[in-house]
Amino acid sequence: MRKTGAEIIVKLLEMEGITTVAGIPGGSILPLYDELNRSSIRHILVRQEQAGGFIAQGMARSTGKPAVCLATSGPGAMNLLTAVADARSDSVPIIAITGQVNTSLIGTDAFQEADTFGLSFPITKHSVMVKSPEELLHAIPEAFAIAVNGRPGPVLIDVPRDVQCASCEFDEWPDVNAVRIHDIRFHTPASEYAARMEKITEALVVSRKPVLYCGGGCNTAAASEELKKFLKSYRLPVVTSLMGLGCIPESSGMSAGMVGMHGSYAANVAMHEADLVIAAGVRFDDRATGAVSKFCPNAKIVHIDVDAAEVNKIVNADISVVADVESVFPILVQLAAEKQEKFASAWQNAEARAVWLEKIMNIKKDNSSLESGRPKNAGNSNPRAFIASVPELAGKAGLPGGSLIVTTDVGQHQMWAAQYYPVEKPRTFLTSGSLGTMGFGLPAAVGAALANPDRQIVCFSGDGSILMNIQELATLAEQNLAVTVIVFENGTLGMVYQQQKYLFNKNYSASTFAARPDLVAIARGFGIEAADAADDDAWYEKAFAPDRKRKPFFVRVKIDNEEDVLPFVPGGKANVDAIK
Repeated sequence: MRKTGAEIIVKLLEMEGITTVAGIPGGSILPLYDELNRSSIRHILVRQEQAGGFIAQGMARSTGKPAVCLATSGPGAMNLLTAVADARSDSVPIIAITGQVNTSLIGTDAFQEADTFGLSFPITKHSVMVKSPEELLHAIPEAFAIAVNGRPGPVLIDVPRDVQCASCEFDEWPDVNAVRIHDIRFHTPASEYAARMEKITEALVVSRKPVLYCGGGCNTAAASEELKKFLKSYRLPVVTSLMGLGCIPESSGMSAGMVGMHGSYAANVAMHEADLVIAAGVRFDDRATGAVSKFCPNAKIVHIDVDAAEVNKIVNADISVVADVESVFPILVQLAAEKQEKFASAWQNAEARAVWLEKIMNIKKDNSSLESGRPKNAGNSNPRAFIASVPELAGKAGLPGGSLIVTTDVGQHQMWAAQYYPVEKPRTFLTSGSLGTMGFGLPAAVGAALANPDRQIVCFSGDGSILMNIQELATLAEQNLAVTVIVFENGTLGMVYQQQKYLFNKNYSASTFAARPDLVAIARGFGIEAADAADDDAWYEKAFAPDRKRKPFFVRVKIDNEEDVLPFVPGGKANVDAIK
């Protein structure tokens, strides 16, 4: 059979199960768009390429499956790269397909030419520029396999315009399900695996103050299920990174909350006093550790991660296993039960661990007030209480609060949501973690809604973040999705303002807005029903009522600009030395 490059791309996407892509066309990718319009694939037209990448992220983060975004060459691809870098930082499997100028023009500074391959190489899991239509038969299936294998991540495929138009002969379509990318070199050798598991279980049984520290590698349905089984037989405090929120239910009675700069005091105390930390699917990033030299000073560190490059990179592990979380914990459950009978002190240690868990949960209870201590100003809401109330309000409107999927932008609202929103399930709290990209929340919510048409999506944002990609309200209105956008307005870049307050002697440089647009009117201008929470006590009935399925809603919540995200750990301090 003979097919063009564009036909090959579209057919292989269909074979990979892709039903929806996001992007915006331009000259160098028009041949692909021409073919896409004749395919079964639904295209979501965004208003800026970065948003296309975040829509793909919303789909991938909420499902665990690769999602696809498209951009043209030059400025289109460069706009997309921020979302690609964000996906790399948070281990999100997306496939970015970019158009490129004709092969003969590469290197001539042609119109809308940029070295997309070179620019993307440091921020992707894998990047390739395709030189012929034949290469696409291998490049597309390999991209999907690479994106999800091991530690997930983004793959970028740059396709010159003439390659999209050129045709080639081949006998049959490749078997996309047969492509496997696996390298045993990056897993703990089988000869060492058993001995390391023995050491971990022995450390578990003799510990009196253990902590389970979970990151994004635990935030899958499979990993979460194995963690819950482990915690049934071995109860201990669980702390998470920002990316780990949801891996165990907030209501489990063992969740101490998020650790780190804006983590809960209970989580930070647990890590500081622990004698054993089992770190699963985490990177020990700087926002979690604070001063590394003061992090977990008394603990033996066990590090379980699928990425060998992360082991001993920041915190040295006493015992490490390079493997996925869901394969390790079933073995720990079995071995720990056997070891309990061999250690004379096992039951005494078990009693000590029960006391330890109770202590940490009491600290959490005593330090998780929704009140800020600030006087209530007319028209301003308490952001903590507001965020915590959202599942209950959804329930009052007739929508189960536990069915919500939440996205956030980046800033104070993000940390309040991480601290106070009760996350019960994996893949239901989607946020830009490591790269911290403002403008993530709205397009990610659109993506989550596209991939989960039966779920209600809530996007928490701020008046700084929402303006980064506010044009995607047009995309939201056009697609008519069940997304409720809640924007906290305080007239500042809230997190910058707070740091200037505490670290720069209240020298508020470029962190306050002189112009404060009417966000409610703007949302209505895009054709979205909107309300100010201060003026409409029943806003949630309109936003969450089941009969409003597939209807967007926008809510403005005014808050005081002196509301702070606390605890706050200044740089160089131990996490327990937080401003509270």
